[in-house]
Amino acid sequence: MNLIKGLLLFLCASSFAQSTFSIEGKVLTNGQPLPYTNIYIENTTKGTTSDTNGIFILENLKPGNYSIAASFTGYKIQKKRVTIKDKNIKITFNLNESEDLDEVIITGTLKAVSRLESPVPVEVYSTTFLKKNPTPNIFEALQNVNGVRPQLNCNVCNTGDIHINGLEGPYTLVLIDGMPIVSGLSTVYGLSGIPNSLIEQIEVVKGPASSLYGSEAVGGLINVITKLPENAPRFFADGFITGWGEVNLDVGFKANVGKKANVLFGTNYFKYDNVIDNNNDNFTDLTLQDRISVFQKWDFKRASNKKLSVAGRYFYEDRWGGELQWTKANRGGNEVYGESIYTSRFEILGNYELPIKENVNFQFSYSDHDQNSVYGNTPYLAQQRIGFGQLIWDKKINKHDVLFGSAIRYNYYNDNTTATVTADEVTMPSLFVQDEIKFNKKQSLLLGIRYDYDNRHGNIFTPRIAYKYKPTNTDIIRINAGTGFRVVNLFTEDHAALTGARDVIIEETLKPEESYNITLNYLKKLYLKNGMYFTLETSAWYTHFTNAIIPDYDTNPNQIIYDNLDGYSTSKGLSFNVDAVFDSGIKASIGATYQDVSQTEDNQRVEQILTEKFSGVWSFSYKNYPTNLTLDYTGNIYGPMRLPLLGELDPRQEYSPTWSLQNIQLTHDGLDNFEFYGGVKNLLNWTPNKGNPFIIARSDDPFDENVQFDTNGDVIATANNPYALTFDPSYVYGPNQGIRLFFGVRYKLK
Repeated sequence: MNLIKGLLLFLCASSFAQSTFSIEGKVLTNGQPLPYTNIYIENTTKGTTSDTNGIFILENLKPGNYSIAASFTGYKIQKKRVTIKDKNIKITFNLNESEDLDEVIITGTLKAVSRLESPVPVEVYSTTFLKKNPTPNIFEALQNVNGVRPQLNCNVCNTGDIHINGLEGPYTLVLIDGMPIVSGLSTVYGLSGIPNSLIEQIEVVKGPASSLYGSEAVGGLINVITKLPENAPRFFADGFITGWGEVNLDVGFKANVGKKANVLFGTNYFKYDNVIDNNNDNFTDLTLQDRISVFQKWDFKRASNKKLSVAGRYFYEDRWGGELQWTKANRGGNEVYGESIYTSRFEILGNYELPIKENVNFQFSYSDHDQNSVYGNTPYLAQQRIGFGQLIWDKKINKHDVLFGSAIRYNYYNDNTTATVTADEVTMPSLFVQDEIKFNKKQSLLLGIRYDYDNRHGNIFTPRIAYKYKPTNTDIIRINAGTGFRVVNLFTEDHAALTGARDVIIEETLKPEESYNITLNYLKKLYLKNGMYFTLETSAWYTHFTNAIIPDYDTNPNQIIYDNLDGYSTSKGLSFNVDAVFDSGIKASIGATYQDVSQTEDNQRVEQILTEKFSGVWSFSYKNYPTNLTLDYTGNIYGPMRLPLLGELDPRQEYSPTWSLQNIQLTHDGLDNFEFYGGVKNLLNWTPNKGNPFIIARSDDPFDENVQFDTNGDVIATANNPYALTFDPSYVYGPNQGIRLFFGVRYKLK
């Protein structure tokens, strides 16, 4: 009897021992073990990591169906379905490197090529980059791009522009889907209102690209590429709020219209109406905004498989900043100071591939911009219409990849200032040709030239040359050289000329700006056996301006003087980027830039105002796959920059301190179709008023009613005005927004 009992106990124990099972396996890449890979069971909290030999084990699993995923940053996720019945399972994963380092780009050469094969260095930023630090517009998102700085130009209206390698915003051309429709009046607002959820990627070229894109691409260009309808989710929504009361919402969908068309629709709404004055100057720290943007993109299927797409966007914004007691009844008056800007704008752009054997595309765009604004009691009413069309013929002939182009640009501009007595109307035809010669797999040479005719300035030639040498599959050396040419549109580009009490002095007819540039770029990919990889990229550049229109804040503290440069201006520097994926799964990106931007007149060298000597950016990301949590830490740092003072008695600092904006975010994506994210922006609570007695000069007397002047027009120091100042909000180099929490939700239906 005891023997029978013992046997039954043994059988029960054996049965219990086999009621749970394990999954054992190995992770490989290119036949080699991949250690520290995240292995997890989807829709559970069970997970582990592979050891130094790539081996892993998942234990205590009950019989059933499981989806096992293997993930390592920098590699494509691989999933396997397994069924446990009555025994342990063994599986093997073979992970392939992701294609993040070999994106397809179009900006450098106006044709789709691999990023690593392009003779022109192009930086690519995906939607993943935008999600690391959610912002209501692309303008703010670019603060984490090395060598690119969003510059605020006004403490009151918070308008801004994008600096590339230390050059002012008007030197940066902003494109949407390759079309130059963000320019002129829209320069300071063009990066707002594009739903981030509709963006496929952002491509950045540093250095002149005038030979392909014309007048405004002197310092560089930013191309915002929207999603193709077939690549977009069926429905998406992304909304977040901040502790300051900002609300941002993106909503969109795609749909098939008949059998030959599909449409992508998206809208962005942003509202901020919380009056905050933390620096106690009786002026809003952040401009109040009410903005809506509606976007549509149509893609048509043609029998010939030729391309046909049309997109349109409408943008409306009501923004104001100023004294806290300001109301719309005070708009344009001289009792309470406020800057109120109504902007209404629509754009249309398209691409049509001609129904012929050759590869010929017709691209077009049109924008209509209306601005109704007042700066204190100074009205600025302006309209601008820009039409653009070009034909591009891409032809391969043996080792030559030739691009022929013909373009025409129409610009209409009118405002109520004395600078525009009659409407400015210009039509500029252009021709350009580009030849990329591939000598062999290691070497290629790109030659290009553009001809523009401007009836105000005559014939304009902008040549370009780019050489690429690829000694190994992991090393690339690029040398680019070219010229830049730009016609200045003063009031449409520099709103500092309209705000405050400074008088605008245009001493002579402003001539076009001209520049010469050379850039050396080196890129290295480094793969380690333990699965880590690094991308190292460094660039050195030199830009020489024979003429540059640079605002002069120094000669007279009560004036902003514009004239042609009697000398030359230079921008030179070095930049370095490292992208790394560590065996722990942490993905990091670090960049640094040193630059020297100055102008020389009468043998006197002067540093360019509002330009930092050095800057740095970084981002660190780590995803814990079993918990579906991702941690992102992003930040930037800027060195001192010279600031516009109002005279020798001005007590504000002549140079800004070294300052930094840092953010942290936690994202959870464990629920089907949903992502929840939240964090803290401006962790250090940095604002530019620290160390300064005030930021806005004479904020208590914005109409200079109590300022006394001598017979020469200079301000007299008085008991009420001991520093001899006038009202001036141009002393600005960073945002006044301090630390704040944010929380958001994303929904995506694929």
